[in-house]
Amino acid sequence: MKDQIPLLTPYKMGNFQLAHRIVLAPLTRFRSYNSIPQSYAILYYSQRTTEGGFLITEGTLISLAAQGYKNAPGIWSKEHIDAWKPIVDAVHAKGGVFFCQLWHLGRVSDQSYEANAGVPPVSSTDKQCSPVVDSNGHVLFEFPPPRRLKTKEISGIVNDYRVAARNAMEAGFDGVEIHGAHGYLIDQFLKDEINDRTDAYGGSIENRCRFAMEVVENIVNEIGANRVGIRLSPFADYMGSGDSNPEALGLYMVKSLNKYGILYCHMVEPRMKLLEERRECTDSLEAMREAFNGTFIVAGGYEREDGNDAINQKHADLVGYGRLFLANPDLPKRFELDAPLNKHNRETFYTEDPIVGYTDYPFLKTTV
Repeated sequence: MKDQIPLLTPYKMGNFQLAHRIVLAPLTRFRSYNSIPQSYAILYYSQRTTEGGFLITEGTLISLAAQGYKNAPGIWSKEHIDAWKPIVDAVHAKGGVFFCQLWHLGRVSDQSYEANAGVPPVSSTDKQCSPVVDSNGHVLFEFPPPRRLKTKEISGIVNDYRVAARNAMEAGFDGVEIHGAHGYLIDQFLKDEINDRTDAYGGSIENRCRFAMEVVENIVNEIGANRVGIRLSPFADYMGSGDSNPEALGLYMVKSLNKYGILYCHMVEPRMKLLEERRECTDSLEAMREAFNGTFIVAGGYEREDGNDAINQKHADLVGYGRLFLANPDLPKRFELDAPLNKHNRETFYTEDPIVGYTDYPFLKTTV
């Protein structure tokens, strides 16, 4: 039966033999108190692990200065490395492949978060990010005006990424995913609606991509190209991160990435222009898919049927699932059986409770 479902066919991703094509996409959960991953995450990640499954952590902060949200996990110190180790071990014990997503928030730094008091966040620009409001118009997060990085400071941030990647390997991760999407620091350099620099890191597509490529190069040199992926969202407009020519930007990025031979590129579908809002659109990732030499992962609003179609039609090698995997820890089994799915509860996505909305989503009842 498995062989009839494209999502459940095996796939060789570099040196990693995957049993199926369903990826746990990175999901921010804000349950790492004071940036330290907690023991509860052992259960959370292991629940979602299958033999030969591929999992990516929630966004994990590369440095003290990269912070911006309370209780997001870090990977910049020995304390973080030691806290991640049992979580990684639990995923490996069940046969999973586990990558750590490396995150720097840049200007998207919550000004109410006490760790940031009095220190402006850094960015490609000094333009302020608009506040995040909910559907009722209530302000959820406000962001202070950022400080534009000086040209000579950028190499220091690049080095923070390199150290974080080395730390992730020390914690036992199989590799890292560079978060270059959704309006965070790397995206703040990539997108021309944010990046207004006049130095070597602004202006042309090549210049705007320079920071991202320096991060990739340094991490590849540190841990090896076969352990490096990147997440990109050229079409998305999260946190004011639109671009005047997203297809050209995405194409330039994947062609540049080919020079480094990295393991995978994880692309957010154009239909997810705004966070959690799937829309119809004519834009496509096809040109990027064809141009990229490594494994191509797509994510953004996928369900069982269109995920199978994406694999069947060779639109992608793997499909990332976020909210469906959050609410269905046994998602591959449910897809195999075409079983009903638990509905996610948005109210508990970002709460601090270590169980409710985190590890208490039910599994299918096993039938003998």
